[in-house]
Amino acid sequence: MKLGHGAWILVGDGEKALFLVNQGDATHPVLETLRVMENHNPPSGEQAADSPGRMHDGPGPHRSAVQNTDWHEIEKERFAKEVAEFLYKAAHENRYSKLVVAAPPKTLGDLRKEFHKEVQERIIAEIDKDFTNQPPYEIEKHLAAA
Repeated sequence: MKLGHGAWILVGDGEKALFLVNQGDATHPVLETLRVMENHNPPSGEQAADSPGRMHDGPGPHRSAVQNTDWHEIEKERFAKEVAEFLYKAAHENRYSKLVVAAPPKTLGDLRKEFHKEVQERIIAEIDKDFTNQPPYEIEKHLAAA
């Protein structure tokens, strides 16, 4: 993968997104942080106040538990939508022409669902790994190896 000068890199998971730009060239990337988005997302147990619901299985005394809503997962999906919206606005303003997306598989899927066509057209590579807690120089190594 050849990252040209000015290419954007999104490194994210469901709780943090790093927007980086390549200030180097295609052979020697130098990543600079443009923006960091963070989302405070406690576990579902801390977000839910109710115990699991119960419902009747039909005639008779039998009742079944209903699975709780996974508020933690819903918040990750909402955050993916927020990240996609930021990228759409930046694409619409022509702030970048090439984009690399690096995220864990689940987050990558959530982002794909939310990306506008204008963003999708600028994606040159997708990497299904989590680099969010790595410094930019380590991300540079991973991108150079890809």
